[in-house]
Amino acid sequence: ITVEMYMQKKMEIERKFLIEIPELKKLNVVRELDIIQTYLNADNSELQRRVRKITENGNEKYVYTQKKFLSPTQRIEEECEISLQDYNKYLTEKKDNPPTIKKRICFDYHNQLFEMDIYSFSTELAILELELDSVSQEIDFPECINVLKDVSADGRYSNAALAKENCFPEDAHKGVI
Repeated sequence: ITVEMYMQKKMEIERKFLIEIPELKKLNVVRELDIIQTYLNADNSELQRRVRKITENGNEKYVYTQKKFLSPTQRIEEECEISLQDYNKYLTEKKDNPPTIKKRICFDYHNQLFEMDIYSFSTELAILELELDSVSQEIDFPECINVLKDVSADGRYSNAALAKENCFPEDAHKGVI
């Protein structure tokens, strides 16, 4: 029996934005997660593999994910919860990059569930993600969110790239929308 037998497969349409970290008290926060995300070697160059240790309210869970990218905003994602033993086994397959350490703040605004990732390497900038129902869906941002730019198609802002560089690109503040 392999982990892959239990994986949930779904199509994901996601947009990502570089933002300034807002005052959290102005948001309708519904969840806060501490995430350690480790990227794994993949036999297939079309696949991205990772494991996560997710801590919420003192409880830990472990998740294995693999993604196949169809476009900058669309991907097929398969994931499942795994045991600590499987998590540690997968860590033996990790890439040379250090793991990504981030706090994920999930908040609701006008029936949209935003996920804001605050990385250990930045006290000013964050990545804001939103899964969409369609590629043409309009996004309504809270007034307290200062969107600097849409980074959905900029590979330098992918979690894998941020893990490798352990910082935002030098020109992160340029090209503000």
